[in-house]
Amino acid sequence: MARLRIAAGDTSFEVDLLDTPTARAVLAALPFESKAQTWGAEVYFEAPVQARLEPDARQVVEPGTVCFWVEGSSLALPFGPTPASIQSEPRLVTRCNVLGRIVGDPRLLANIRAGESVRAEKA
Repeated sequence: MARLRIAAGDTSFEVDLLDTPTARAVLAALPFESKAQTWGAEVYFEAPVQARLEPDARQVVEPGTVCFWVEGSSLALPFGPTPASIQSEPRLVTRCNVLGRIVGDPRLLANIRAGESVRAEKA
């Protein structure tokens, strides 16, 4: 479908988006800025988007999956275990809409610190 770029400090990467209602809503809202939050090996940040849970929403995903947390109106970027994980899988706090995947190594998300400014824009 399309790509978006996310940047925080010296860290930037692109995301390959799926063609879903929530991904289209995120694209329509670009560009936007927010403050990063962390939860274990997950970075998340608010997005000016309202969405409903989609039928294929998931709680357990692969590292580097880009998700939309409906209850928190946030992009969720897990790259490893979170406090909700049972083993080493990335487990989100609730089921989230899957938007796409990070292009490249998702472990670069470990460089993003809570409170850091994050910018999402069209790639």
